[in-house]
Amino acid sequence: MDEAPMLFIGEKVGAGGPAMDIAVDPLEGTSLTAKGASNAIATVALAERGNFLHAPDIYMDKIAVGGGLPAGVIDLDAPVVSNLKNLALAKKCDISDLVACILDRERHADLIAKVREAGARIMLISDGDVAGVIATTTPGSLVDIYLGSGGAPEGVLAAAALRCVGGQMQGRLMFENAEQIERTRSMGHADPRRVFLCEEMAKGNVMFAATGVTPGEMLRGIKRFGNGAITHSVVMRSKSGTVRYIEGHHNFAQKTWTAH
Repeated sequence: MDEAPMLFIGEKVGAGGPAMDIAVDPLEGTSLTAKGASNAIATVALAERGNFLHAPDIYMDKIAVGGGLPAGVIDLDAPVVSNLKNLALAKKCDISDLVACILDRERHADLIAKVREAGARIMLISDGDVAGVIATTTPGSLVDIYLGSGGAPEGVLAAAALRCVGGQMQGRLMFENAEQIERTRSMGHADPRRVFLCEEMAKGNVMFAATGVTPGEMLRGIKRFGNGAITHSVVMRSKSGTVRYIEGHHNFAQKTWTAH
């Protein structure tokens, strides 16, 4: 959608090994990076072949929450106020204590109004909805729920991260014309109005990794020094439920790399 170079669905990369699905965004938050704003990341997710939703490069309506909540606490088809009431009940707090993360877009004006009418607080972000979804799972984050539409491929990446930590997410593809609907059907999605669960967007054993490009709530940004850089990354694994943070020290002059 932003006319950036991308891997096309079915493109083969790598030099061998087990067949896998790869979802990648080498820079999620191009505008954030250009402006020096927070939460730009480089991210990739892996699953066994055929286990990622083959999502066309169109918009997806999304709703997501973090782990440790009752199954079915969110419903993409339910009114905003109902989702917020159910989430507040599950978290044993008032709706006014909840913070909803939403992309700051004109198309979300009605959504934002409904969230405010329900009494919840709002965190508007200019870009980076993968980081916005993951923020619902990050300890110490102010975000309780993610709402609104963003890129469908980014939805798959976010679903992969949530699979690793027990979060919940639902998404529905959004279409601008009949051509997009037909393309989606040709990719094997017979019902274009189907709501995909997190477990349907990223099935089986999943791994997710992200490196901070600019500082954010989840990851520190890249820090440059004389002959190298320090990076801060997170690696998640659904099979074990582990979340590992890695600080990498890269010495370009000596062509070495160490992790802590």
